[in-house]
Amino acid sequence: MLSVICESPGVLRAQHSDAPVRAAGEVLLRVSRVGICGTDLHIFTGNQPYLQYPRVMGHEFSGVVVEAEPDSEFAPGDGVYVMPYLSCGHCVACRQGKTNCCVDIKVLGVHRDGALTEYLSVPAQFVHRAEGITLDQAAMLEFLAIGAHAVRRADVFADQRVLVVGAGPIGMAAMIFAKLRGANVTCLDTRSDRLEFCKSQLKVDAAVAVGPTDTQQLASITNNEFFDVVFDATGNIDAMNRGFEFVAHGGKYTLISIVPGQVTFSDPEFHKRETTLLASRNATVADFETVLEAMRVGRIPDQGLNTHRMRLADVPEAFPRLLETGQTVVKALVEC
Repeated sequence: MLSVICESPGVLRAQHSDAPVRAAGEVLLRVSRVGICGTDLHIFTGNQPYLQYPRVMGHEFSGVVVEAEPDSEFAPGDGVYVMPYLSCGHCVACRQGKTNCCVDIKVLGVHRDGALTEYLSVPAQFVHRAEGITLDQAAMLEFLAIGAHAVRRADVFADQRVLVVGAGPIGMAAMIFAKLRGANVTCLDTRSDRLEFCKSQLKVDAAVAVGPTDTQQLASITNNEFFDVVFDATGNIDAMNRGFEFVAHGGKYTLISIVPGQVTFSDPEFHKRETTLLASRNATVADFETVLEAMRVGRIPDQGLNTHRMRLADVPEAFPRLLETGQTVVKALVEC
């Protein structure tokens, strides 16, 4: 089978090897589509702290069942998606149903080899049928589920004023699900192309460019009250620290981003507003199901989100181009 390996930062290599043999309790999949995300770009550029090279990237993917246990719920030919967060099932978080923050979590494509390959065998408990959606859509579930999880964590409700800082794919996912809950959504980003995309494709209520007057613009949008809920999806520590300024009195600040370093804020301002500070990590089965339901009824603009495509064999050459200036990449899909 063909696989693409990131040997070291900046070095991708295609190689052929034997297909995996399914172990007991696993499902052997023929990989169909793989979504490229920020984690993969960070691995390629050498910016992923939880990884050892070489590594087969890819944790957003769909596939077709090749082989499963004889008494399994899966049959050859079933279209499926995979939850890539391999949780232990028995730690303090898992016992509460919070498998997304398992103490001993292993993420496909990060802690163990992922889906930029033709065949992959994974534990059956993390495989789910992709009923009522296409395999393209199934490969986009994971990043959308992260946004759905963040919106659920913040308990967004109708008519709230929501600000999403960072208009990358995860930020866009948060915008989508905040809008689906009836919130009034504003996005803040440095890139005009992304802001325009959010207005045209996601129908956000306002889009503001980072600059000397951005605070005044955000104040004007909210009658100087700022936002009931603020999400940070920038992956930038300065932006994360600044985001506290945009939270209304009694509001919530949810950090979807994770960066090395210390998040800091003014304690008097934090207390004055009685701010609620939340972290949001990965997603749960319930969040994937939320995305599935929305996809089935056509409430996710998935075709617009899929801005780039490439074949698995072309990844070593095509992948670096995703980082080139001027590329408005939202979600690239690899056809395996």
